[in-house]
Amino acid sequence: MFSIKKMTCTSILIAIGVALPVALHAIPNAGSILLPMHIPVLLCGIVCGFPYGLACGVITPFLSSLLTGMPPTAFLPAMLCELAVYGLVSSLLIRFVRTKNMYANICISLIGAMLAGKVAFGVLNALILRAGNYSLHLWLTSAFVTALPGIAIQLVLIPIVVVALQRANLVDILGVGSNP
Repeated sequence: MFSIKKMTCTSILIAIGVALPVALHAIPNAGSILLPMHIPVLLCGIVCGFPYGLACGVITPFLSSLLTGMPPTAFLPAMLCELAVYGLVSSLLIRFVRTKNMYANICISLIGAMLAGKVAFGVLNALILRAGNYSLHLWLTSAFVTALPGIAIQLVLIPIVVVALQRANLVDILGVGSNP
């Protein structure tokens, strides 16, 4: 029964990951600025754990590209790897990071996952997908400067959602603790 609940939650978050970029499509460059697909993947990693976060990170961009054309096929491999790392690392960090503060656990897990995903994205682009045409400056600009509003949204929104789900007894996150 427990895995059915996690599979259902993962499926809902995948659907949100496909729908949210479509809903924000009217905003120019919303995908690279607001990072709408990243939110459900990070949330899945924290709430559902491994392997669900990893699966959400792989399935969401693939299904979104297939159904909506976002991300475009040229960007799909790098984004798929980035989001897979998000789902994997957030699920592992939330399990092993232990402070006395629930928000700290969540934020440490988010920041660690975001950094690991951004590094995977940069390495994949630099060595394979855009070898010779990718620079440190381009990576820093796209991964951090342009994405700063999305990163801020993730760091504010995801802890609020996770704590609300925890307090409503809808999820029980291993290693988060009970003190806010």
